[in-house]
Amino acid sequence: MFRNQYDTDVTVWSPEGRLLQVEYAMESVKQGSACVGMRSSSHTVLGALKRSVSELSSHQKKIIEIDDHIGIGIAGLTADARSLAKWMMNECLNHKYVYGTPMPSSRLVTDLADRHQRTTQTYVRRPYGVGLLVASYDEKTGPHLYQTCPSGNIYEYYASAIGARSQSGRTYLEKHYESFEEASKDDLIMHALRALAGCVTGDGELTRDNGSIAVVGKGESFILIEGDELQPYLDRLELEGGGAADADEDDDDDDDEEEKTDAMETEQ
Repeated sequence: MFRNQYDTDVTVWSPEGRLLQVEYAMESVKQGSACVGMRSSSHTVLGALKRSVSELSSHQKKIIEIDDHIGIGIAGLTADARSLAKWMMNECLNHKYVYGTPMPSSRLVTDLADRHQRTTQTYVRRPYGVGLLVASYDEKTGPHLYQTCPSGNIYEYYASAIGARSQSGRTYLEKHYESFEEASKDDLIMHALRALAGCVTGDGELTRDNGSIAVVGKGESFILIEGDELQPYLDRLELEGGGAADADEDDDDDDDEEEKTDAMETEQ
């Protein structure tokens, strides 16, 4: 991508019928740290890689609790994600105050998509440069996993991966998603860690410092598993000696081509 006369404002169409600033925002999602999600018949699990700007800094938080039954994993600009998370928390609180029940996740995600879309039609705003994986459990409809896009599109998935080097994790999920339906909570957590292991950059490895897992499900509130609580699962992963890396060793060369044809493109 390069600067041209059609990318100076989000409301300007290019001759090819594209909104370039929206595509730039989608590119920031692809450069964010990887986040994966999957659901079974009773639980939804999120996994995320945390980044630190240097060896002297702490790792950035990549999974945020919205309500007892909803949480998000983020890829892209963390500051934009915090702004959206604060709005989502307020929506859930307002709904619970007025109706006395938890807010249905489908309604919240639809409102979130509308919020994304409004920034693509107003010249004084820029698109949110963040993609979200929204994990939830509704008493009436069960577990859900949604993916949002800066263009305003939303999708519901059995399993998904977003962010940098996410193609390796996505390939692992595509190979195993049929077994997720009957998987237990611990099995889903292990699947998430295996998918994340293939998304680690360079010679790095998945550790309790840069890994983060969240679970929400039937009879369970949203919980975040990090640090010492995550270590037993990492030990189990190390004993298995596996991850997503062996599932797709050649994905680095195919990432650009795959992502260009991804379903996250702006629909016309």
